[in-house]
Amino acid sequence: MFPDTRTAALEQLEAFLPRAGRAYASRRNHDTGPGTERTTSMLSPAIRRKLITEAEVCARVMATQGHAAAEKFIQEICWRTYWVGWLQQRPGVWARYREELAASQERVDLDRAPQRRYAAALAGETGIDAFDGWAKELVEAGWLHNHARMNFASIWIFTLQLPWQLGADFFYRHLLDACPASNTLSWRWVAGLQTAGKTYLANPESIRKMHPRFRLEAPLARTAIALPADDPGPPRGIRPAQQFDDGKRTGLFITTADLSLETEILPKLVAVAATSRIGGAPSPLKCAHAETALADGLARAAAHAQVEGERLDEENPIEAMRAWVAQHGLEQVVTGEAPVGPEAERLAALEAAGIPIVRVRRQWDDLAWPQASKGFFAFKAAIPRLLATV
Repeated sequence: MFPDTRTAALEQLEAFLPRAGRAYASRRNHDTGPGTERTTSMLSPAIRRKLITEAEVCARVMATQGHAAAEKFIQEICWRTYWVGWLQQRPGVWARYREELAASQERVDLDRAPQRRYAAALAGETGIDAFDGWAKELVEAGWLHNHARMNFASIWIFTLQLPWQLGADFFYRHLLDACPASNTLSWRWVAGLQTAGKTYLANPESIRKMHPRFRLEAPLARTAIALPADDPGPPRGIRPAQQFDDGKRTGLFITTADLSLETEILPKLVAVAATSRIGGAPSPLKCAHAETALADGLARAAAHAQVEGERLDEENPIEAMRAWVAQHGLEQVVTGEAPVGPEAERLAALEAAGIPIVRVRRQWDDLAWPQASKGFFAFKAAIPRLLATV
């Protein structure tokens, strides 16, 4: 259901194309549950790690459906790009979230009532059938329909009265497609922080209509009072893209931020490597999916360069990278641009240690991210210019 190789992702894209137009627009918010035909492409985990790119997906969809028929699907693809670009210009929001996550966990641990609600929410034992079904599906499948995600977050925050940061962490650990930007900022939006004062209130009638397998007889919160506003600060702009030197001896470093770098124009490569495992604390299911995707990305890049792919020690990443650079006499290490999040922090640590990292930024991202300084509707005006480049 969720392709973990580039070949499988491309095949799934082709299979979905006939439904990417008006059929998607009319049914995209409907979710009939596990084991039934899905109304969405199920490509988001592959797109999140760039097994296939937003540009590739949009190009194929426009070629088969046309822009007008596929507008809703294309907008959903662009929402992920928008979130990434917005957070890229306000990295402090990610840092603040992680600080607040630790503080929220401490507060819940010290108070028995929210502690019980939190445990019930994680186990899918709240008595709210839709919420409980989604909690179990999240853990078992590593995925939820977007409409379910919004309602789950709303119930978590306003009905169960739990910290949004803990809910975002629950999603981040389990969702195969969760990235720091789309996951964190979507939860902020439901809570009324992303668009100041604008919350999302779960509606029982809408849930029953879009998710007909649930009866939803338990009462939900009838009001959604926005959480106290925070100041994300002004956008800082996007730093210029880095350029590699064709004349330097070059190695390619693969991370789960971009797993199809061999499709880009690169200098001659004499070595290709990836980490020994993905970072963070993902669920076993998410870890397995990401590891397979990482192995696929490394194998394709190594075959492209006609060298043997190597895995570097994640326990001692700086020392492992220094040894790899020295072994191959590398003068620059090209890698994919990693947006705000764990992968970017890993690259920053390598740069701080003197590793000559050069981040390759996709043209799509280079053009789109600066347009994400305000709300999505302002960003949407730039989508036609973005699509003209694919």
